[in-house]
Amino acid sequence: MPHFGRPKSPFRPSFPKRGWGNFRWWVFSACCLALCASTAFAAPHYPPVVPGYTMHFPRDEGSHPRFRTEWWYVTGWLHDAKNKPLGFQITFFRTRPDIAGNSENPSAFAPHQILLAHVALSDPAVSHLLRDQRIGRASFGLVGAATERTDVHIDNWSLKQEGQRYVARIPAQDFTLNLVIDTTQPPLLNGDHGYSRKGPAAASASYYYSIPQLRVSGSVVRDGHTKRVTGTAWLDHEWSSSYVPQGAVGWDWIGINLANGGALMAFRMRGPGGKSLWAGGTWRNANGSTHVLQPADVDFTPLRKWRSPRTGTAYPVAWHVRAGTLEFTIEPLMDDQENDARATAGTVYWEGAVRALKNGKPLGEGYLELTGYWRPLNL
Repeated sequence: MPHFGRPKSPFRPSFPKRGWGNFRWWVFSACCLALCASTAFAAPHYPPVVPGYTMHFPRDEGSHPRFRTEWWYVTGWLHDAKNKPLGFQITFFRTRPDIAGNSENPSAFAPHQILLAHVALSDPAVSHLLRDQRIGRASFGLVGAATERTDVHIDNWSLKQEGQRYVARIPAQDFTLNLVIDTTQPPLLNGDHGYSRKGPAAASASYYYSIPQLRVSGSVVRDGHTKRVTGTAWLDHEWSSSYVPQGAVGWDWIGINLANGGALMAFRMRGPGGKSLWAGGTWRNANGSTHVLQPADVDFTPLRKWRSPRTGTAYPVAWHVRAGTLEFTIEPLMDDQENDARATAGTVYWEGAVRALKNGKPLGEGYLELTGYWRPLNL
């Protein structure tokens, strides 16, 4: 038991009678009760991800609060009136903490669900990533993730599904994103109808779909100036209870909107020394036919590294990628797209806008994510 002082005996604490002090006392008391109550129960049970699940839309576009981890990723390319390119990332994470008694504890102060958000803007004119982040526990309507459709928010940061479109409102520290994101294609179910293996063990998996070729319009506000923008984006939604396989330190991932209207998602789970432990992907042709990529179909070969002047981490930012019969190179919009998210997710990763090139000619545009290069990733 913590020692808060040496009161006279018998112990009679003095309760503030009014005002801010009284409010603080009750907040403190409620938090203590929530903590004490949580110790009386067992640790939470997380449902496994298993094959055979049928996704339903829009229901499965909402939150799945019983699962341990979940995220909604929107990444894409924007162009202003002068056709100058910008990359953007909007990510909301949800996690169900591994705290005994959380499910049974009725207190509004108990951390039943934690939400994190990352936002970033890649502007070659600035040469480094503009970024911001937030974290909060779901409570009192200020932080939450709806279960019926995509509707996640932390204070005044939000990503909300409205019919066949998404609306993003992100007033970050150095910029503001006000974007309307329209769907042009149906969801792309990754893996076996949405069951996406992440390692040799069947339990290392996620439920995972993407929505590629999103049409974006809206504005970017910076330094008091508003730029109208249009572009193309990619949405990823995954939920899992056991995501990273044993022995993995991180992953390399791409989501590419192909110039012919097709789409490609490919990833590899990476072990120490850059060894590939598992790989997979999904390739949708321009005619709508879909090919599920097996581990042997995917290969990532690094071509060039960039070293961060802040963390000293070396990231392979240029790649040769083989995905089925597709072979191409990846080049970043700019090298410095490192995202320091230690204040929320406890990690540093590289997430940035990239071009896919075939024999030097444009094949598509999208995003590359590199995790576990700073330190092994622990979800």
